[in-house]
Amino acid sequence: MQNLKTQYLGLELKNPIIVGSSGLTDNIQDIKKIEKAGAGAVVLKSIFEEQIKKEINSLQKGTHPEEKAYLSGYIEEHDLEEYSGLINNAKQKTDLPIIASINCNTATEWTHFIEKIDRAGADAIELNIFIMPLDKNKTSSQIEARIFEIVKKATSHTDKPVSLKISYHFSSLSNVIYKLSQYDISGLVLFNRFYTPDIDIENLEMCSGNTLSKPFQIFQSLRWIGMLSNRIECDFAASTGVHDGEGAVKCLLAGANVVQVVSTLYQNGINYIENILEDLKIWMHKKNYTYISDFQGKLNQSHIDDPELYERSQFLKYFAEEDIE
Repeated sequence: MQNLKTQYLGLELKNPIIVGSSGLTDNIQDIKKIEKAGAGAVVLKSIFEEQIKKEINSLQKGTHPEEKAYLSGYIEEHDLEEYSGLINNAKQKTDLPIIASINCNTATEWTHFIEKIDRAGADAIELNIFIMPLDKNKTSSQIEARIFEIVKKATSHTDKPVSLKISYHFSSLSNVIYKLSQYDISGLVLFNRFYTPDIDIENLEMCSGNTLSKPFQIFQSLRWIGMLSNRIECDFAASTGVHDGEGAVKCLLAGANVVQVVSTLYQNGINYIENILEDLKIWMHKKNYTYISDFQGKLNQSHIDDPELYERSQFLKYFAEEDIE
């Protein structure tokens, strides 16, 4: 009998399938469906610092300074009350571990967000961090320093486990991840997936690109979790491109503690979680594995015969030119 229990962020989960932050996790009705389908945990839809600030700015135009201060406080508190209410409701009406999510890009505006979320009863907090490197006067070191400051502030404002969801857009990703792991964090989510702008050439206007991930996008997570899970002392969650049981198995073999799924549930429905879990059980039975720990990290970089496989980047070194023309 296969036992899918695992540990993530110090939490005991009944299985490693987590529904990631999305529109599927912003209401109690869908969260209850997610629990019924068998997910191990849920990450609530992010509360966006940037969105709150934009909302405040749009309502402040032309108002008196005292009115601006009042509006700022009201909007922040209103949004935080709604989010805290969702956390509290989810904790009362389900037995799922609830991970709150904050999308932030400064280390000052949102620190009281985390305190309120903490009090609402979230089991853990996921910080979704990305700073657009648009300012030509800012160096990569300055941007990284801002991220480190955010993490330092966050971990000092809560006793709950904190994970970081980051992108791979760093000049030295392994160095940044190592430095982040030196802070009081419990996990890393690799990787963030961003809004992609597109251009409608018929109507000559900006539009949204692909909103859902594709299965081939799993490979960035596989590569970096496979290389770092044996070097960095924190948990890893694989995100982006996990669409089925096979994808989940691959990420666990690379060293992930859990996987986050979203796009495949939009495409196949929330109940597709059952299929992913069943495929995972079938594979474990076929390979004579009883526990997730029996194979987790079995194929990370430290456990394979040719560790350089994870580091290769050029096709031409490994295929004859005539084979790829």
